Amino acid sequence: MSPAPTTLSGDYVLTGHCKKMRRAAGLLAVCGLLATWPGDRLLASSALDLRVEVVEGDGAINNITAGRARDPVVRVTSGEGAPLAGAAVTFLLPELGAGGAFPAGSMVTVTTAGDGLASARGLRPNNVAGQFQIRVTASYRSQVARASITQTNAEAPGQGMKRSGAKWMAVVAILGGGVAAGAALALTGGRTAAGGIAPAPAPTLPAASITPGGGSFGAP
Repeated sequence: MSPAPTTLSGDYVLTGHCKKMRRAAGLLAVCGLLATWPGDRLLASSALDLRVEVVEGDGAINNITAGRARDPVVRVTSGEGAPLAGAAVTFLLPELGAGGAFPAGSMVTVTTAGDGLASARGLRPNNVAGQFQIRVTASYRSQVARASITQTNAEAPGQGMKRSGAKWMAVVAILGGGVAAGAALALTGGRTAAGGIAPAPAPTLPAASITPGGGSFGAP
């Protein structure tokens, strides 16, 4: 036996069964609103746990003489290791001391691709030897993560020895020129190119000697 109908306003009649269905539909609608609440989306984005992983360039030794350096490459991922596309990554070089420059200066900003990779192309070392760090900052949906890449500027093997050898050759050439000039003066009998006589060297006095027990002091 079906329940008796309940009359509301006018001729609109709802049975007890219809009331239950409407209450269930209302609960589903409320659940749907909660699922799409903006606060939940903010919580989900803040749980990314942004990370920066250095892929290339750390520990590299750059050739000052040839002007070659290793380009830094990083990967931006979530806390679960998933690569993130569209993250902004900034590479910053030191202003003083050992370091280098990118084509646009000491700083460059690039965007990660679908694989989460970001590379600062065109790095060239300066002429200062030593170790330096490249500061890396990644930002994604109001989150920030940082890392550092250590590199070293150095001369190519043998370059320092070549410069030292060149200096010694210059010194030898100067000394050799002085010896040759003395030999030429001796061969010409002390005469100059104009036919004159070169000034004679200052006379050398005999060395004094002391004879033990003799009581004498003078030239030998």
